Amino acid sequence: MERSLRESLTGHSGPSRRHVLRTGGLLLGALSAPALLGACSTTTGADRAGNVLRVSQPGDPKTLDPQKQGDMVSMNVLINMFDTLTTRGRDNKLHPRLALSWKATDARTWRFTLRPGVTFHNGETCDARAVAFSIERLLDPATKSPIVELRFVEGVTVVDRLTVDLHTTVHDPILPAKLSLFGGVVVPPRHLAEVGDAQFAADPVGTGPFTFAGWQRDHELRLRAYDDHWNGRPAVDGVVFSPAPNPSSSLAALQSGGVDLVAGLTPDAAQQLDGYGGVSLDGHTGIRTAYLSLNTLERGPLQDSRVRRALNHAVDVPLLIKAVLGGKATETPALVPRGAFGFDPTVKPFTRSVTTARELLAEAGFPQGFSTTLTASNVDANVAEALSGLLARAGVDARVNLIDPGTYSARLTSDNRGALGPVYLAASTVWTMDGASMVQSNVRSDRRQSRWHSKEADRLVDIEELSEDPAERERAFSDLQRLMREEAPFVFLYQIDNIFARNERPRWTPGSAGVLAMESAEVSR
Repeated sequence: MERSLRESLTGHSGPSRRHVLRTGGLLLGALSAPALLGACSTTTGADRAGNVLRVSQPGDPKTLDPQKQGDMVSMNVLINMFDTLTTRGRDNKLHPRLALSWKATDARTWRFTLRPGVTFHNGETCDARAVAFSIERLLDPATKSPIVELRFVEGVTVVDRLTVDLHTTVHDPILPAKLSLFGGVVVPPRHLAEVGDAQFAADPVGTGPFTFAGWQRDHELRLRAYDDHWNGRPAVDGVVFSPAPNPSSSLAALQSGGVDLVAGLTPDAAQQLDGYGGVSLDGHTGIRTAYLSLNTLERGPLQDSRVRRALNHAVDVPLLIKAVLGGKATETPALVPRGAFGFDPTVKPFTRSVTTARELLAEAGFPQGFSTTLTASNVDANVAEALSGLLARAGVDARVNLIDPGTYSARLTSDNRGALGPVYLAASTVWTMDGASMVQSNVRSDRRQSRWHSKEADRLVDIEELSEDPAERERAFSDLQRLMREEAPFVFLYQIDNIFARNERPRWTPGSAGVLAMESAEVSR
């Protein structure tokens, strides 16, 4: 069955994936060193590793200054060295971290009561002044922080040593959730004043469960357990992060014992590792949501909502999930993923019908279809090619344009909304577990990545972002999803499972966002 599905997407039959990988050289790194793999079994590697957890992810951090980065690869490392004010538990609920409690004292003020006795790794006290300094530094234009979650914060007041007020221009109902990751990191004010930004990024000091031990870029970044952490010493003595740019390097590292856990795997990459000795695959329901962004602002077919709906009918998402993603994803009907506040289960996905797609295209004046470009990062090449194949069934010739991840990221975050062409494949992690994080940059017409202007959508975004009434927010989310379902400014795809490959040493369970917070991890020795 799987083979027939793959053939239906590619239009031809061929050798199995495993055969292609073996004969095509993808596993060359692993197979070209049989002596190494034979001599360095997992057990030998584990003995050498001791009580240290070795983790790989797709790349290196961009910077070790937590307020000058905004990507999950960087945050995965930094969350181990820096604490945040709140945290998202494995139960998907918000829990205390540096802040023991929080409440809205009025429509524009959130008060946070801090945990006593917390110190930075250099002994500096973490108190309300440190929190105020951190928020103000993040908001200072001179910092050039890409973190956008605190856009409504306009000031901070130190109430007393362990109490701090965050003042907003408007009510922000999910501000505590926004402080559970990027925006909630606390940095040491006295140390930063002494060493400056550059030295701080080279040798970071936080309050987290691990301290910085060294970094060889493109090789490994080492952390040591912090004995005096307020929550107790971590179970492991240290964590080593290393970049694994492709599945072949991940497999070689796992089989040699150089790595215990591989994170950030795409479903396709996971299939390439499946079935090898000493390698286990763990899948956890995730919240990262993929979609195609359609540029409705430029003249052409995509300005017509009938064309956009046609694309949604043409893309058979269940087939894509089964044939290309190995079943490791869940269909999303209208951008907001299951598990996030605001998801409306009564909003159903598009029916998958090439006939309906062609009828809508003909009605819009494109009976022979049209040509366009589908841009994607080259790490998503297989999904992009499959999407192109599905669109071709309806007469839409979507030429795939693959670019390297760095270029893709720079274009995505630029002020040029057309930098990635008329159609691009993207994914966002809704780490606040609130639908606002999914739509904040993509929908409202004044936002950086919005390519659809709708006054009604803007009104609904304002309600779900600003209302003090959860029921009113929920209604706005429902109405927005129904509007997006009708206007189809995106091709709605899926939320991706968090997939990890590991050897037998690690014991660790991630939350829905898949963040690599390793404080609770253990390893067998």
